[in-house]
Amino acid sequence: MFVADGWSDYEILDTSRGEKLERWGNYLLVRPDPQVIWDTERKDPRWRKANARYHRSRSGGGEWEFLDLPKQWTIGYTLADKSLTFHLKPFSFKHTGLFPEQAVNWEWFSGLIRKEARGGRGSHSANPVKVLNLFAYTGGATIAAASAGAAVTHVDASKGMTLWAKENAASSGLSDAPIRWLTDDCRKFVEREIRRGNRYDGIIMDPPSYGRGPKGELWKLEDNLHELVRLTAALLSDRPLFYLLNSYTTGLAPAVLTYLISTEVVNRHGGTVEAQEVGLPVTDSGLFLPCGAAGRWSAG
Repeated sequence: MFVADGWSDYEILDTSRGEKLERWGNYLLVRPDPQVIWDTERKDPRWRKANARYHRSRSGGGEWEFLDLPKQWTIGYTLADKSLTFHLKPFSFKHTGLFPEQAVNWEWFSGLIRKEARGGRGSHSANPVKVLNLFAYTGGATIAAASAGAAVTHVDASKGMTLWAKENAASSGLSDAPIRWLTDDCRKFVEREIRRGNRYDGIIMDPPSYGRGPKGELWKLEDNLHELVRLTAALLSDRPLFYLLNSYTTGLAPAVLTYLISTEVVNRHGGTVEAQEVGLPVTDSGLFLPCGAAGRWSAG
């Protein structure tokens, strides 16, 4: 398992009965989690002191119960020697605007970028490491890559999420970083980039299980993912550095990600693939909560 254990501002305190008790900076949230199928004793008294709780509806969706939570707050993460800042707020379907388990992937690809930058492809060189971040959400991966010295193209179908990502970049001291902010359908953007002949040294994809583009374009992971992997593999440069594919879809095993990346990326560029579950430590039990899977390719 790839474990995101470098947080000081985020912590899963306990898990039980379909829910997880989390500390986000100074605030406690209780949110449902489909992986938590165990019914363990809730010994931590902070279960009863949550600042907000998300109640899932039997008919689908759900709603927040706010007890003592601001409309927006921030938490930080230290990546190498850089301090990253993320704005949080509770919004639709239990989310806060950040997936903290992805920090383990930030550590991985930012290390590769920094190493490559020391070899001559830094952000101030004529040929910096170029990274494409698709389904980029509120910019966690974009900010991590930019802080390591990459020139990043950030693409998301939601204008609101892109504006949020810009705020996170500014708060992290990256207002002047070489980041292109684009609101677009990811697949259509990739197809245009192929026609334009643009290439990237690193690609990050964090696709949803289901979604729609800015003009109503339908996305369903099981139906569309292989074609997108095939297309994005064609965008890799002659000297690619890494390729990262995340999945939150229950039942899409790490071996599936390995197969997809091996078929489309390794067959073109060689290198190696490693895919595992992504997880977060749980303080009470000392165990780890699975939060999806990630497939990583590197040039080796």
